[in-house]
Order: sequence, then structure tokens, then C-alpha cells
Amino acid sequence: MTPTELLTAYDDQLRTEAETPSAVTVERRGPLRLATFVGGRGFVSYRDLEGIDPGAIGDVVGEVLDHYRADPAITRVEWKTRGHDHAPGLHEALTGHGFVAGNPESIMLGELRDLVADVPLPAGVTLRRVTAEADVRAMCAMQNEVFGDPPSERTAVAILRRLALDDGMELWVAEVDDLIVCAGRLEPVADTEFAGIWGGATRPQWRGRGIYRALTAVRARSALARGKLLAHSDSTEFSRPILERAGLVKVSTTTPYEWRRSGRSE
Repeated sequence: MTPTELLTAYDDQLRTEAETPSAVTVERRGPLRLATFVGGRGFVSYRDLEGIDPGAIGDVVGEVLDHYRADPAITRVEWKTRGHDHAPGLHEALTGHGFVAGNPESIMLGELRDLVADVPLPAGVTLRRVTAEADVRAMCAMQNEVFGDPPSERTAVAILRRLALDDGMELWVAEVDDLIVCAGRLEPVADTEFAGIWGGATRPQWRGRGIYRALTAVRARSALARGKLLAHSDSTEFSRPILERAGLVKVSTTTPYEWRRSGRSE
């Protein structure tokens, strides 16, 4: 598939309700989907902004924020943007309402078969799928540490809830002497050709040894066994080169804009 064909499949298949399978609620406002997740998180996405007058985008952002502010349980809201969208004035409207732009990530797409490879692991490193609560909590704590996030129960609670839904999500880790050194999720997307490769984190001292590549390969094999054909991932600059070497291509970028309720601790 060409990059253009992959991007069309991404927009058509993934920028739908498939993007928020574990949401508690999803409300439509014109082309926007306003989702709410466990743990006080709001999330805004859309296929495109067709139907919204560019001159009114500031009012639309304000209305969306009022929607979330009205729920005291919501502590933060992410507005997900894509670099290939036509969205004049959106950046200014978001920042003007208190949203802060995060680091752009690369939208990586490709065929899952290209991710499958026999990658030799360093001595003592083993891969396994985890489901037990203690393992999930250890994995989430490791990812928080690697990503520089403060210790929090929020991610583990959300992941455990997803596992309880039995919606196909898989958690995979690489370990050395019971220490998790690399971790990631596989998220098959129902009613699409896609599976997501998410949450890749490797401890700094274990990078560059093929561990993340091996963890990606085992997830790709599992996705293929489930009948999926395509992979998608929002990748940092740590994982993008690895996925590119595996055959995925960068088709666009995505930038999260985040609003946080003042006066609320994590």
C-alpha cells in the first residue's frame, strides 16, 4: 500500500467511534466526538472539521471546554489534532482557551507482516504477555518512570478496566530477573483492518539492543493471528526509527493539546 492509501485507510477506519472503545460516554457535537474516560479524562477527536466555520472555531472550543468544566470529575482534557487536517485558527483557539500543545508525534502506518522478524534477545531477556494485576501495576509504574511522569494510580486503573472489558487489548513485557525493562500494548481495533502498537517504553540502559523491536514483532504476530492486516502507532522519536526500519512509514503527525483543571492535584 502507498502512503496515500494508508492515510486514507487511517482516516476512514480509525477516526470514528473505533478511536474510543473504552470510553464511559461519547457525545457528538457536529463533527466532534467528545469522550469521557475513567479517571477524569476528557478526549476530543474527529474525522475532519467539515461544517465548522473557521471564524467560529474559537466559540466551538469554548463550548467544548464548558461541557467538560461542567463535570467536576474531569481533571484534564486532550484535544487530538493531526498535521494533515485543514484546521485554520484551531491552534490559536486552543491555546487561547488554556490548552497547552504537547510534543508532536509521528503517525506511523504499514502492514503488520513487515513488523514480524526473528530478533535475537540479549542474554537473560524474556518476553511474555501479562494479565495479572500485580504485573500490570509494575508495567505501568515502569512506563511512568521512563516517560518522566509522576507516580500515579490512574494509568494502572484505566488499563485494568480495559482488561476487564476483554476487548482484545494485550499487554507485553520484556524482563530480566523479574525486572520489566520494556513494555507495550497491542490494541486490535474492532471492525477495522488495524491493530495499534502502543505504549512502547524501554529503560534507557536497555535501549539499542533489539528488545523493543522484538516486543513489536511478537505483538505483530499476535495481531496477524487475530486477522488484522495493518499497524498504526503514534510514535516518539525513540520508536519512530525502529518502526521505520521495520517497514512502517510516517504519513503525518499528531499533536495533543491538553487542558488541566486548576487547583486539582494528580
